[in-house]
Amino acid sequence: MEDLVKDGSSSGFWSGRRVFLTGHTGFKGGWLALWLAHLGAEVRGYALDPCTEPNLFTDACIGDVVDDVRGDIRDAARLDSSMREFRPEVVFHLAAQPLVRYSYEDPIGTYETNVIGTARVLDAVRRTPSVRAVVSVTTDKCYENKEWIWPYRETDPLGGYDPYSSSKACAEIVSAAFRQSYFPVDRLAEHGVAIATARAGNVIGGGDWSTDRLLPDLVRGFLSGEPVRIRRPHAIRPWQHVLEPLHGYLRLAEELLAGAPGAARFATAYNFGPNEEDARPVSWIAERMTNFWGDGASWVLDDDHGPHEAGYLRLDASRARHDLAWTPHLRLETALEWLVQWYRAWQSALDRKKPDSGEMQEFSLRQIAAYEQLLTKRS
Repeated sequence: MEDLVKDGSSSGFWSGRRVFLTGHTGFKGGWLALWLAHLGAEVRGYALDPCTEPNLFTDACIGDVVDDVRGDIRDAARLDSSMREFRPEVVFHLAAQPLVRYSYEDPIGTYETNVIGTARVLDAVRRTPSVRAVVSVTTDKCYENKEWIWPYRETDPLGGYDPYSSSKACAEIVSAAFRQSYFPVDRLAEHGVAIATARAGNVIGGGDWSTDRLLPDLVRGFLSGEPVRIRRPHAIRPWQHVLEPLHGYLRLAEELLAGAPGAARFATAYNFGPNEEDARPVSWIAERMTNFWGDGASWVLDDDHGPHEAGYLRLDASRARHDLAWTPHLRLETALEWLVQWYRAWQSALDRKKPDSGEMQEFSLRQIAAYEQLLTKRS
């Protein structure tokens, strides 16, 4: 199948394809919306207002390149009408309550959004005849974490200690149930809808302003000139630049769009994680970031560890490598350099009182183009 890996953004695979994207006002959703528009897709985004200020959606002028619809994925009537009226061929479901610590404060809202919201999206797909492929995005934290040294595979048990992690495990179960009940793989030729789920590691990149996330917390501290308080410095996570899993989501959707019988084997769960050497402790990330940032940036240990979070977590992405020919292309140090460059460019635009002038959209597109060049060179 022709895809963007073979010759960057010039392949034309996505040109003119109608894509319904939930969560386009968020960090990962914003980058995916921008990339899809860059590839020529017609994108309708469906999401709540951005939850932070500043935010990538505003800074990168993403509303200029997508059909921007505001709505709650729990609102069945609005979601159904928005999806059916747009007649998408592909659905990327990224809308979520994405924060572990906040899930302790609002467990019911977390479950409603991540579990019922996912069910609402898939139920809307049932009533939208144009849809052929669905990629439902969850998280690496959907596994029953045993704190062992081995990376988790897609066949390992689902679980979750905290409300966020368990809600994402539930979202995986909901997605599998809809696939088995309404879109069974062995009858793909009849119903024509292929559903897959995607589980990514700790995603980093420019434009993430979320609270209680390591990289945004570091950037906010560096910008303010204050030492950043770091909890759990020895916790190990599978860090990766945001464009890495997004490339995986695009590849997965391309294969799902192949239709029966070829797409059948791709209608399952996929991990998208970094190379083994890029699963690093929090302290390593903090040290590299302070060095890249300069200007007296520093961090200190926070004795308040807060609620429980996993101490060790890695993903086995062998299935994605084998089935999708997907591999990570950015080493972690390079990903951190790209992140710092993005926020430095944002800071420069802000100093010139032009944070939403379109400069950050252009800068983001340059990073996308640079990543596409890596794909071209290694294909």
